[in-house]
Amino acid sequence: MPKPEYFIGLMSGTSMDGIDAVLVDFSAAKPMLIASHTETIPTHLLKGLQRLCRPDTDEVNRLGRLDRSIGQLFAKAVNNLLTKTTVTADEIIAIGSHGQTVRHMPNLDIGFTLQIGDPNTIAIETNIDVIADFRRKDIALGGQGAPLVPAFHQQVFAKQGHKRVILNIGGIANITYLPGNHDQVLGFDTGPGNTLIDAYIQQALGQPFDRDGAWADSGTSQPDLLKQLLSHSYFSQAYPKSTGREMFNQAWLQQQLADYSDLDQQDIQSTLLDLTCHSIANDINKLSPTGELFVCGGGVFNKALMQRLAILVPGYKVDSTSALGVDAKWVEGMAFAWLAMRYHHDLPANLPAVTGASRPAVLGGHFKAR
Repeated sequence: MPKPEYFIGLMSGTSMDGIDAVLVDFSAAKPMLIASHTETIPTHLLKGLQRLCRPDTDEVNRLGRLDRSIGQLFAKAVNNLLTKTTVTADEIIAIGSHGQTVRHMPNLDIGFTLQIGDPNTIAIETNIDVIADFRRKDIALGGQGAPLVPAFHQQVFAKQGHKRVILNIGGIANITYLPGNHDQVLGFDTGPGNTLIDAYIQQALGQPFDRDGAWADSGTSQPDLLKQLLSHSYFSQAYPKSTGREMFNQAWLQQQLADYSDLDQQDIQSTLLDLTCHSIANDINKLSPTGELFVCGGGVFNKALMQRLAILVPGYKVDSTSALGVDAKWVEGMAFAWLAMRYHHDLPANLPAVTGASRPAVLGGHFKAR
C-alpha cells in the first residue's frame, strides 16, 4: 500500500454556520475522506463577523482582532478533528485553509477579496504547516477569485460520456458544468443559496435556519415578488461571475420587500426559497437541458429546496454527491485540502474559463509551523 498523503481542509462559508475540518488522504487516485469535524462559531465571534461584513461599520482594530480569533478557532477545529483519529500532527503535510470571507469585491476598478483567520496562528497552534490565501492570486491575474471548487469537482466527479452539473448550495450557490467530453469545464456563482432564507427566518422567528424548508412550504410563493427579485442584474450577467453577502443581504432584501408589507411571513420565505431554486435552475437549463445533477453543501439537506429544484430541471436526474461516493456535507472542505495538495506539488489549481484569470496558477501561500 502507498504511504498516506494526508492533508487537512478547513472551510467556513458565507453562511457562517460553523467551520468544517476534514482529513483527506490523497495517496490513491481518488481522494479518501478519513475524518471530519464541525466547529461551532461562538455567538460573540459570529456577531463580530456579521458586523464586519457590513460595509458601513469597518474598523481596522476589529478586523485585526477577529483575524486572530478566527485563526485560533480554525486551529481548534483541526486539533479537535485529530482527536477523532489516530493520525498525528507530524503526519499531516499541510492544512489548506479557506479562511472566513468578510468582503468579496472582484469587480471594482481594483478588485479584491478578503478572508480572515490568520494562517500563522493556525500553524503555531496546530504545529502543522498551513497553505492559505488561495483567492488573491487569481484576482491578481484578472480573475474573480471564485469559485475555486470546480477544478476539484472536475478531478473527482467528471466522467467521460456523462454530462454532469455539480451544485454546491452554501450561503451562495455555485455550479460546475462537467461536459463529459473535451469541451471546457465551466463554473460560476448562480446567486443566493441559503443566505436569504436563513437571514429571513432568523429575523422573523429567531431560528438559525428553516429545517427541511418546512416554514417555506407552509407558505405560498408570490409571483410578482419573485419576478422582482429575479430582475436583479446579477442573474442576467455573463459568466465568469461570483457574488456574496455584499450583493445579496438583509439590506437589499428589505428594499425589495418595501412594497410587499402586507404579505404573510411564510409567503415571503416561500418566495425566497423559490428565488434560490429558480436562479439555480435557470442557469443549469441554459448550460444544457439534460444531464445529471449532483448537489452538495448545506442546501442538500433542505427537502423543500431539493423537491422544488428537481421540478425546475426536468431534464436532469437529481441526486447528492454522496451517490458518487463523496459525502455531500464535506465536499468543500475536501476541496481546500485538495488545493493545499496542489500547492505542495507545485500544480495549478484555478480554471481560467471559470474565474476569468489570464492563466492557470499555483494558488496560495505557505505559512510554516516552525
